[in-house]
Amino acid sequence: MTRTWVVVLGVVAAFALLPAAPAAAHNSLTGSDPRDGARLAAAPERIELRFLATPKEATTEVTVTGPDNVAATGGAPTFSGKRVIVPFRPGAAGLYTVTYRLASDDGHPIKGEVRFTLTTGTPAESPSVTVPPTSAAPATSAALPTSAAPSPPPAAGADDDGGTGRLWAAGAVVVLAALGGGLLLRRRATRR
Repeated sequence: MTRTWVVVLGVVAAFALLPAAPAAAHNSLTGSDPRDGARLAAAPERIELRFLATPKEATTEVTVTGPDNVAATGGAPTFSGKRVIVPFRPGAAGLYTVTYRLASDDGHPIKGEVRFTLTTGTPAESPSVTVPPTSAAPATSAALPTSAAPSPPPAAGADDDGGTGRLWAAGAVVVLAALGGGLLLRRRATRR
């Protein structure tokens, strides 16, 4: 009887550990500065995104846009461990959206956004009389890698959880099956 329970518990423990391996390779956003939904009176100099695992420069894209979809990045992102830092170029007061896209170690694409509101903006520059007007080049984002056409921003909270709920459900089914099997074995043992 004791031997049967040891086998059942060993099988349950083995199956309980299996879902943890893919989840560990799956990256996600753990925090940001400014935080999602923040209202700021003073513009930050930079925007920082923190991830569960170290993002790779080659597969990470970060864009910052302000009111009227105006680019608000002040340079290329820098990477420091699990953090991505983007210089911020503030514009008008309003909603700013930081969109990120990266690949996890398991190859799963992760995307999402952080939004914050700047309550005071930078005043618009008055045109100079001595400088002739020129046509403005389209604004580019500090995205890695650079793409010809910007992708539409994902919906708020669009972090891909990679099926974590399915993994928990599968684990629960395995545990219930093991318990049911253990009860059947116990009944058979008591009949002998």
